[in-house]
Amino acid sequence: MFDNFVVPDLLPAASEIFLAAMLLVILMVDLFVKDSRRTPTFLLTQLTLLGCAAIQVYTSTADITYTFSNMFVDDMMADLLKLFVYMTMIVVLFYSRGYLFDRPTMNKGEYYVLALTATLGMMVMISANNFVTIYVGLELLSLSLYGMVAMNRDSVASTEAAMKYFILGALASGMLLYGMSMIYGGTGTLEITKIAETLYNAESNRTVLVFGLVFLVAGLAFKLGVVPFHMWVPDVYHGAPTTVTLLIGSAPKLAAFAIVMRLLVGGLITLAADWQDMLIVLSVLSMAVGNLAAIAQTSLKRMLAYSAISHMGFMLLGIVTGVVSGDARYALNAYSSSMFYVISYVLMSAGTFGVVLLMARAGFEADNLDDYKGLNKRSPWFAAIMMMLMFSMAGVPFFIGFFAKFSVLQAVVAADYLWLAIVAILFSLIGAFYYLRVVKLMYFDAPADETPIAAGLDMRLLISVNGLAVAVLGVFPQVLMSLCAYALLRSL
Repeated sequence: MFDNFVVPDLLPAASEIFLAAMLLVILMVDLFVKDSRRTPTFLLTQLTLLGCAAIQVYTSTADITYTFSNMFVDDMMADLLKLFVYMTMIVVLFYSRGYLFDRPTMNKGEYYVLALTATLGMMVMISANNFVTIYVGLELLSLSLYGMVAMNRDSVASTEAAMKYFILGALASGMLLYGMSMIYGGTGTLEITKIAETLYNAESNRTVLVFGLVFLVAGLAFKLGVVPFHMWVPDVYHGAPTTVTLLIGSAPKLAAFAIVMRLLVGGLITLAADWQDMLIVLSVLSMAVGNLAAIAQTSLKRMLAYSAISHMGFMLLGIVTGVVSGDARYALNAYSSSMFYVISYVLMSAGTFGVVLLMARAGFEADNLDDYKGLNKRSPWFAAIMMMLMFSMAGVPFFIGFFAKFSVLQAVVAADYLWLAIVAILFSLIGAFYYLRVVKLMYFDAPADETPIAAGLDMRLLISVNGLAVAVLGVFPQVLMSLCAYALLRSL
């Protein structure tokens, strides 16, 4: 029975195996933790993420390695994105500490276990080379997030947000599975690299594939939160506890980018003409709805939700312009600009929600725009950090957000989509209004409460580093740009 069994190479998945093992250890250790602040659980979780990062660096090679019957791939793109996922999760959990102390119903070991399970799901998604692996990673991430959104059981808004997220997420998963099943029916394989080969050799039914592609793109669009599959984003961002909103708005965007690259670029590049048209529509609608709807918001969390929709639409522009009329000359430049954009967005989003968490306290979420009136009088330094983050999100020179937008627009213009670049610039100008409104409130309005902002040294230091990173990487963006280009060059 086991004569033909081949032991898989475990080294490419060493960080995933380590994380899965530590998950079980943390789950058991937390049972014996008496400290109400859950400090041992928190420290173990952070050490686990650092351990994953160390293993990822140690096992990284410039070669593309397949294992587990070609269901799992380890390449430079996966290594780089996973490192950013670990760093983001470390920052997210540090930012969450003070917020969780003020809400004892949430400050449980389960919070850290679910955060690590979500991280494991993202890691599996990033390295997936098979439809089954993608789905397993996606569900690991999604189910963890559903539970985390509902963790504040005393909040009606959180429970409602979790229900909406769960129901719409199940619908999106069904659409994704249906699309995958049709592509499987058309090609006879679930393996992404074999699907690419089959399509290249024209050994499949094109009609079935295009139908499958429509459902596949719809499922991916939901996970990215782009229009018209964005219904869940504002409600979940607003209703979820702010620490969970921070998590949803940061690291999962990296995993979503990875599966878009794996599925559309890695597996279905032969059908590029079909999915590019779909992505152009999604992108333009997302930039339009995201930026226009954000102007009307009075809640900062809802404003950032619509902002996320517009940013994901902008990110898709890089994916759209990789291959034009069968010509892949600009592919590396376009895809690396998109990767640079999503990493930049995660950095900016983490910092912005970090400031929101800094302002929040027991019984107070600090999620209304009016809560930021006169912040400069209460804390000039944190007002300056928030201003840098808002300028960066708006695409003001010379912050990382400006170069992220510039690199994507450069790729769009190079691919002769001049009209698309003009549309993107117009919506970016509209979007600048609501970011600059936050700056206006902080610097020109009188504060309703002049109490100085109290925060621990670790929180103050981390937010300062996060804010300054946005400024420094804006002055020296070529380091991160080159890293993205090199990772994709060794992976595509």
